[in-house]
Amino acid sequence: MRVHVSLDPMIPPSTEGRWDARLWAALAVLCAVVFLDALDVSMVGVALPSIQADLGLSTDSLQWVVSGYVLGYGGLLLLGGRTADLLGRRRVFLAALAVFAVASLLGGLVSDGTLLIAARFVKGISAAFTAPAALSIITTTFAEGPARNRALSIFTASGASGFSLGLVISGLLTELGWRWTFLMPVPVAVVALVAALRFLPKRPEERPEERAESGHDLVGAVTITASMLLLVFAVVEAPEAGWGSLRTVGSLLAAAALLAAFVVTERRVRHPLVRLGILRSGPIVRANLGLVILFGSYVGFQFVAMQYFQNFLHWSPLETALAFLPAGLLVAVTSTKMGGLADRFGTARLIVVGSAALAGGYAFFLRVDGAPDLATLVIPGMVLLGVAFALSFPSLNIQATNGVADDEQGLASGLLNTSGQVGGAVVLAVVTAVLTSSTSADPLDGFRAAIAVSGVLALAGLVIALTGLRGVRTAAAERKGEPVLEAA
Repeated sequence: MRVHVSLDPMIPPSTEGRWDARLWAALAVLCAVVFLDALDVSMVGVALPSIQADLGLSTDSLQWVVSGYVLGYGGLLLLGGRTADLLGRRRVFLAALAVFAVASLLGGLVSDGTLLIAARFVKGISAAFTAPAALSIITTTFAEGPARNRALSIFTASGASGFSLGLVISGLLTELGWRWTFLMPVPVAVVALVAALRFLPKRPEERPEERAESGHDLVGAVTITASMLLLVFAVVEAPEAGWGSLRTVGSLLAAAALLAAFVVTERRVRHPLVRLGILRSGPIVRANLGLVILFGSYVGFQFVAMQYFQNFLHWSPLETALAFLPAGLLVAVTSTKMGGLADRFGTARLIVVGSAALAGGYAFFLRVDGAPDLATLVIPGMVLLGVAFALSFPSLNIQATNGVADDEQGLASGLLNTSGQVGGAVVLAVVTAVLTSSTSADPLDGFRAAIAVSGVLALAGLVIALTGLRGVRTAAAERKGEPVLEAA
């Protein structure tokens, strides 16, 4: 059985069960870049106290070192995905990767907090274009089925590993100096850029009349981008400004109005930025909701854990980073095998098991105390979170892109990445508010309440994942010719 069908004339179809060296090289380039994108989301966390002390940033300004990246990333992902579809995935990928390398260099050299935040924002924007372009290059190069599942499992393992290992790497680099957390990605990005020029497929460009016919939904692009930017800005600033403040409420209402304008626009224009019909697919909607919960709950948990380990237990950056090592290693070692498991058991079943592991991991950390036991609390909890990411992250990516036409793969991947980033920003804001609003004399009560937010979300994710099993049973019954009972 042939496992790979290349859609590009420069990459010949693979032989029986094998991928050639050029195909592996192209996949390696894409994996390296998504690793860097994910790494940047989490790597700055351990370095924040050092950045604050060196640049004299206030706590309010310091959060924007993280939020600036999330704002650029989450706000422009949909635009980035559709731009890749319209202007060429390889072209967009290369340009955004070059910007990422330059912004990383500037971030490591600046000595002003405002410039550092600006560099992080630009890096987030570049990631908003590289991530969906990379994912859509994979999904249009590998045929749907075992070949694509295998490629996506490797690709998503790289992203999950970058996110999971970001704190570990940051802890090591921060011992040398916080600037190394910004400078380290530069040579990797440059090498990836050179390799991408050589190995990424060159597809025949559209003729000008065809591109003109495809159209550019400028109103849709402006309204959805502005809506996402306002939403992320509002929830990030809410803990400081207050959830009931005029600024927060006004920003949320403006974001909702822009989103409504976007929906109206997409229903009327001839060539919409987002074909709303894609959201009629139950598996795609569940995949996006699943990533909102998986990524959002973990970002919130990670923030609380950083406060607990460093500020309450007074662990060093390296000790804190090592606490996250079990999850990171588990994801890095096992995620590449998820494509085979998805072929055998289906993504819906893997997501259910992953969601259960996610809830179980947070349940362990609800028992935090003044002297946590590594063997009975920290390590088991981190292992369960690693299992959750290893099973769920690749499966969600596969489920979100299966059955989508090639010319909408950038859209599908942009939707998925937007779900993750916006989910991360929203849940982090909620968790921060819960943590800082605790009036208990015991700070552990605040930590437990904040972790409970992630736990409740994980349980909601498990319920959503379980609804996907009905579709699996229905499809199996139809294949066997058995009658299917519709729900009332």
